[in-house]
Amino acid sequence: MPIIGIDLGTTNSLAAVWKDGKSRLIPNAFGEYLTPSVISLDEDGTVLVGKAARERLISHPERSAASFKRSMGTGRQFVLADRLFTPEELSALVLRRLKEDAEAFLGQPVEEAVVSVPAYFNDAQRAATKRAGMLAGLKVDRLINEPSAAALACYDPSQGDAAFLVYDFGGGTLDVSVVDCFENVVNILAVSGDNALGGNDFDLAIAHMYCQKNRIEFDALSREKQAILLQQSEQCKQTLTESPVAMMVLEVEGLKGAMTLTGQQLIEGAKTLFGRMRTPLLRALKDSGITPSELQAVVPVGGSCKMPVVRQYLNHLLGQKLANPGSPDTVVALGAGMYAAMKAREASLKELVLTDICPFTLGVGIHNPADEENLLMSPIIERNSALPTSKVENYYTVSDNQAQLRIQVFQGEAMYCKENQKLGELNLPVPPAPAGKEGAAVRFTYDINGILEVEATSLSTGKAISTVLVGKGSGLTEEQARQRLKELEKLKIHPREQEENRLLLAKCERLWEEALGEDRDIIAQVVRLFNEALASQEGGRILRARARVQQMLERLEAGLSLEDMDLNTDFYDDDDEEDDEE
Repeated sequence: MPIIGIDLGTTNSLAAVWKDGKSRLIPNAFGEYLTPSVISLDEDGTVLVGKAARERLISHPERSAASFKRSMGTGRQFVLADRLFTPEELSALVLRRLKEDAEAFLGQPVEEAVVSVPAYFNDAQRAATKRAGMLAGLKVDRLINEPSAAALACYDPSQGDAAFLVYDFGGGTLDVSVVDCFENVVNILAVSGDNALGGNDFDLAIAHMYCQKNRIEFDALSREKQAILLQQSEQCKQTLTESPVAMMVLEVEGLKGAMTLTGQQLIEGAKTLFGRMRTPLLRALKDSGITPSELQAVVPVGGSCKMPVVRQYLNHLLGQKLANPGSPDTVVALGAGMYAAMKAREASLKELVLTDICPFTLGVGIHNPADEENLLMSPIIERNSALPTSKVENYYTVSDNQAQLRIQVFQGEAMYCKENQKLGELNLPVPPAPAGKEGAAVRFTYDINGILEVEATSLSTGKAISTVLVGKGSGLTEEQARQRLKELEKLKIHPREQEENRLLLAKCERLWEEALGEDRDIIAQVVRLFNEALASQEGGRILRARARVQQMLERLEAGLSLEDMDLNTDFYDDDDEEDDEE
């Protein structure tokens, strides 16, 4: 039974499937690939999805909903006529339509899907997406970050090693990923984003510019007139993608007026939005350690990247032309289709590896001497750590005769825990002792499905407790989650002790004994660099370093000299990077 890939978008959604050796888009009932992410409730109670629903946004705004993806995981409710819907229920209706279209296209039932999400979706938003899949009758135990899906679709192994940046700017969200590709590995180095920034915000900015020019109070307009104005603003924006000038003319009572708009005027009128576009871009580059000049390509993804002003702005920031990945609207779905095939163990993709990362920092709350009621965030797994991963930190009591350590788990980047998202907690009993004498080793093990295992082990007694934190609506019980984490047990062994790494080091030692002169010096240097990568406990860094060691061993065993190896470029030397604490 096929697994499909779904791009569940703010404005449009679409699906793909691996067929005839490639990822193929699935047409809907109209023979089109894009299905508007819009729901409307007809007067007789019929639920309309897609194009028909989009047409009713203006005529029946009180019965229609769009852009609900932005509210995933928030608890917000949408009122359609006299019925309440959660964002995941509305998303489920879109997913169900895509499921039905896929079944019609493939001629067989579809029960499982990989769904793409913004890289910056938090635990609650990801759990809500999985819950939407469940409500649609789909098994969704794997999510893929949207820019990761785009990177997968754009990867061309024939081009050799390459670092590129994916700028995924859709209707409602912005994601930026820096990607390192080598030897059939697509390695995500860093992600950043803004879950509340997209093309819809440009529509709203144009609507406010129109209102200002024609002395209209936007907030005083009825929902119907606001919908009309936003639709006209969207058309004006789309005209600017094809023409240097666009004209808005409305003859509706209360909206009468006209406005001419150029790209430069849009830049000036929406300068706040452009500033917000810049922030995640710079953060992703900084976190990745890659400079703009080291990028082989900048890949624009998402409908908002069709706007010339957006492309010009990216050219200005990065100093290079943007690549052409095909249609920006469909590349994420094609990548999700590839990832679905990889999950199904498609033979033609068995050599391809996608490493993903943790978009948010995971840590525990620790005592704040300056304000005891305001816990400080102590990171254990930093944002942009390669997944799956397992890391451990030690924590100690702060009071004399303290009876237990309360371990509260948080997700986020704020210094103070109250500004981050609390995921759960556990309490470890410790023997009475002076402050700082008792403590615990706290280990986080986190996998690509968003399952976090927290273990706490008393440093003095060896007593251990653990819990598995799974997002609400994931469809997994704690026991099922624990079963999955059993597959990751080897992560709890330091990378230096893992069998495949010990084997490589042993081979290096043997070949050093057999080598002479400069080859010996190079082998010794490679071993040092590999040990530094192992000490970092960073999966992506270790993966690349291991590939370089294997390449070196192959050259030696083929009787080739290593004298022409440039370790700075051939080995991925991260010597200047600061290792993560254990």
